[in-house]
Formats: sequence, C-alpha cells, structure tokens
Amino acid sequence: MSNQQIIQDNLDYTLFSWAKQGGLNPINALRAKGSYVYDRDGKKYLDFSSQLMNVNIGHGDQRITDAVTKQMQEVSYVYPGMATDIRGQLGKKIAEITPGNLTKTFFTLGGAEAIENSIKLARIYTGRHKIITHYRAYHGATYGAISAGGDPRKFPVDSQAMPNVVHVENPYAYRCPWNSDSIEQCGERAFAHLERIVKFENPDSIAAILFEGESGSSGCIKYPPMYLKKVRELCDAYGILFIDDETMSGFGRTGKMFGIDHHEVTPDIMVMAKGLTSGYLPLGAMTVTDTIANHFNDNPMVLGLTYSAHPVSCAAALANLNIILEEGLVDKAAKMGSYIEAEVEKLKAKHPSIGDFRNTGLLGCIELVKNRETKEPVTPWNAKPDEMEVTLKMAAKVSELGMFTFVRWNWIFIAPPLNVTKEDVDKGLNIISQVIEIADQYYIS
Repeated sequence: MSNQQIIQDNLDYTLFSWAKQGGLNPINALRAKGSYVYDRDGKKYLDFSSQLMNVNIGHGDQRITDAVTKQMQEVSYVYPGMATDIRGQLGKKIAEITPGNLTKTFFTLGGAEAIENSIKLARIYTGRHKIITHYRAYHGATYGAISAGGDPRKFPVDSQAMPNVVHVENPYAYRCPWNSDSIEQCGERAFAHLERIVKFENPDSIAAILFEGESGSSGCIKYPPMYLKKVRELCDAYGILFIDDETMSGFGRTGKMFGIDHHEVTPDIMVMAKGLTSGYLPLGAMTVTDTIANHFNDNPMVLGLTYSAHPVSCAAALANLNIILEEGLVDKAAKMGSYIEAEVEKLKAKHPSIGDFRNTGLLGCIELVKNRETKEPVTPWNAKPDEMEVTLKMAAKVSELGMFTFVRWNWIFIAPPLNVTKEDVDKGLNIISQVIEIADQYYIS
C-alpha cells in the first residue's frame, strides 16, 4: 500500500486525539528503534519526548516482544477473578520498588482508568466525597479524570463534570500567585492556601488530595522542597488520603524511581501507567498501602474492569521493569538530566526568549517569553487559534528538522528515553536552539 493511501485510510476511517480532523498531516510511522521513529519516506525523527513521556526504555526493545510472545503461548486472557503467575510476579515487583508500605496493586489499562479507580476507592474507603487537586495538572481524559485535572481540555465537557472536585493553586514559583521571592516562599504560601481551602471545604468531607508526583504536561512545575511533606502531614491531621499520580513521573523519568521519592513521602495510593510498560502495551496500576488493603479483607472492594491484570500487558510490564532496573536507567536519567540542565543554561545566554527551564531527571520544560522582566508568554496559556502563531511555527520547525517533541503554548518539553545517548541529547538541544530562534523574533526588549 502506498504511503499516501495509508495516511488517507487513517484520515478517512479513524479519529485523531485533541485535533480538528480536517487538514491533518500525521507522521506516517513505519518503525522505531532506540530514540528514533522512522517514517515510510525514510526520514527519521529524534524522539525527544518519549512520545507522550512514556517510552522510558526507548523503542523497539525485543526483550518486551519475547516476554509478550512467551506469555501469549501460555495464556493471553482470563477474567480478572483468576490468578496468573505473571500477575503475582508483577504485583510483587511493584511492591518492592514503591515507597513505604504500598503493597497491593489493582491493574487497569491506563492512567485515566487508574485515576478513576483511585477516586472511587478513596470515596469508598473514607466515606467522604470531595477531591482536592491542582489547577495546573492533568490526570487523564475520562470524565472523572478530566474533571479532577485543571487542564483546559476539560472545558468543552465540563458542563457535566464529575462533582465534588475542588481545585487549588500550584506552587508555581516562576509565576507565583502570591508574588513570592523564592521557590521556598512560594511553597509556604501555596501550602497555606491549600490548608485554608481544606478548612473552608470541611475536612470531614474530603476523601483525598490528588497531586502529581512531579508536574508534567502542565509545565513541569517543580515542587518546593517542603511542600509534599506538609501535604502528607495535612492529610494525616484530617484523615484525608493522599493520592500520588505517577503516570508521567514514574519509573525513572525524574531520576528517581518515582517523582515522590524526591520528597521522601509515602502516599496512601499511587497511580501508575505510561512508563510501567514504556508504552509497549496498555497498562495502568493503582497501588495502595497495607492499611487500605487490609480494610478490604472484610469489606467488598467494588471495583472491576474486564481487562484488569491482563496477562500479556503484565508480561510487558515485568520485562520493562527488569530492563529499567538491570540497566540502571534511573541513575542514567538523573545524570543526563544534570547534563541537560547545564546545557540549557548555555542556551539561556543565547536566546533571550528563554524565561525559565524546569527539569527533574528527564522530565523538563523550557518556558518561552516575550520579555524576561514582564514574563509575558510568547503564546498565552490556553491560547485561542489566532494566538497560536508562534507555537505552530515552532512545532512545524521541530518536525522539519527531524525531531518529535511536545510543544504546547509557550513550552517546549525535553523528556527523551532514559537511555538516550549524549550524542542524541546534543543533537536534540541543537534542534531546540534553532526552534527557539523563532520565539526570539517575538522578543520585546
């Protein structure tokens, strides 16, 4: 089949996410290996955001193929009420690598489903109904998950949003809502804000506080050093569950196994997906503490999914986790992240439009502005179509120069596979430098 026919069939018979369907020109992917995706015309694209920050081990690792094939030769599917060897092995491995007393896992098919079930479980377990989340956060696109997030992609459907979600401001130091002088001061004021909201909303009505382990697609907003510890203390004081969404920040992405590990905090519920299988097959997970798990020894846990603990996805996940651990990819992410931070500092001297760079391991975001003093973004948050000129030009340039990465509003994301080479990092940063020259043209000194 010709390249054009493949694209046309995609456009004629399938729907693409987050886009008007007319005028699309998707990359016609043929294969992928390591940090590269290849199209059917022979062009290769450096994958500088691990697709959607999920291909942690890189593309085309045949050890995953072998594990999946072996599992399918034994059993491809049984209903979730049956036990399988691979399900138990994966659950045990997750218990070993998660912090504190997180011990038992309920498997889903993705991050959004895991968020949905974590909210349901928190409400069942506490008998309460309210969920507190950040405005600048994304937790998935199903109804409950998109209601929980503050991302504006929910606006077209929020007339029927899940009720009893309360949003609070992030400790966003670069644009601190309280005009703080430091990230620490912003953290103190953000926490005081959160504590006030908890009291205003009646602590006895709040089932959970749901935060990302590390901020992702909302701009990689770094937590102040004390913030999550104080959130943990606040939850303990009022009997509120702390749900940690590690969908994007988990499995080495931040230079620790999980984003929350940077803060030495154990949540009550941890949500995982993406890097759990590095995207090779769909799988999500919700892991709970032994305290919560024991509650359901004598009380029914009324949660269920047809594909929960799907054996083939579990096989992909276990093989993936073994690769991450055996190849030391967590440490590699931390070291490469430090290198990237030093190199972006050099770019700041070259490009006046770089206002800020926030990075943890290999989860980073360059924020572009029209003026460093005023911090006016080159593209506003939740920009209308006629305000997207700079972003669209930059996204087109990224693709033209042979790279794939996440460009959103005034942000360019840097999140390559955890085993990316220094050579590819240098290549990616050189491309980004050429792309930022577009934003520099809009700079007002």
